[in-house]
Amino acid sequence: MTRLINKMDKVLLVLAFIMFIFGLFMIFDASSMKSFLEYGTNTKYFTKQLGILIASLVISVLIILTPLKRYKKFMPIMCIVIIILLLYLVVSGVETSGAKSWLYIGPLGLQPSEFAKVGIILFAGFYYRSNLRYLNNYLAALIPVGVGAIFTFLTFLQPDGGTGLIIFLITMLLFYASPVKKEIKVKTTAYGALFVVIVVLGLLISGKSLFSSVQQSRFNFLKPCTRYQENTGYQVCNGYIAINNGKLLSISPGNSNQKNLYLPEAFTDFIFPIIVEEFGLIIGILVILIFMLIIYRVLLVARKSVNICNALICYGVAIYIGLHVIINLVGVLGLLPLTGVPLPFLSYGGSFALSLAIALSIVQRISIENYNYMQKKVLDNRG
Repeated sequence: MTRLINKMDKVLLVLAFIMFIFGLFMIFDASSMKSFLEYGTNTKYFTKQLGILIASLVISVLIILTPLKRYKKFMPIMCIVIIILLLYLVVSGVETSGAKSWLYIGPLGLQPSEFAKVGIILFAGFYYRSNLRYLNNYLAALIPVGVGAIFTFLTFLQPDGGTGLIIFLITMLLFYASPVKKEIKVKTTAYGALFVVIVVLGLLISGKSLFSSVQQSRFNFLKPCTRYQENTGYQVCNGYIAINNGKLLSISPGNSNQKNLYLPEAFTDFIFPIIVEEFGLIIGILVILIFMLIIYRVLLVARKSVNICNALICYGVAIYIGLHVIINLVGVLGLLPLTGVPLPFLSYGGSFALSLAIALSIVQRISIENYNYMQKKVLDNRG
């Protein structure tokens, strides 16, 4: 294993490890009050997240040890399983927090839409490489877009707009980054825009809405503190208060006021304001810079990739992390509507943490294969 670690992107490895550990500490800190009131112990959410991270570590090691090409034959099966699970949730899922997003197997809860993000990244990467000679054909070039559209549509039906938006954006950005002809990309964009216009006009004429009542209420996001006693303003305004409490530099871990039930679910989507409240704005900015460095390291692995499949997978993982960071922070800061999107590494959530660990492990596997390829190339040149 030591030899493999030497072939990995060690900066990415160390940063990811630090962020997961810091996130675990913050989850314990921000969830302790709610955990005590609900379960009589302040460690319930901490231990659940710790268990997921341990499982993620085991799965990550297995992924890193497995050559990437072995996953190729499982891609169609993986997509079919994800579609079946998403369909099941839409038809028979149990509603939690206004959405049928969770599949419960005994005490274990899984969110299939989280794995759909990694699924579309892997499928697109393998598909575009395996079908390079067919990508001049319009229908053949759109297969990954079609799979992503199914994932997106079924996720919107749950309804989970934030996750559906991320799946859609990952799908389309990978499509634009793929070796598909420019003419096909332009034509697809035009047809897509026309389809959206037709759907919106149809909904307006019929008097129906594309969004649920809960989702519609989130569009009332400006000046949240003027609506402090309303659902549309209460959470974001308390996030503002947490950030203001932190000042420029505040070294008071564990002493957040807003985590004491002022911020509902402070350990999930609103973990960033708690970090700023306890450590100050400078540490908050440092966290954002670490996110940027992680994305840069993933893109660096993409740049060194030896084939289009590996490069696209890395691009997809960078897009995946970047979208989560941007959508979470603009929602928390009241710049756009809240979408319920977690912050990578730091927010509580088993399915998200596991899918993120899988994505980063695949990037590290690609880094290993890049290293092996370059070593072989050096040896061949010497020979």
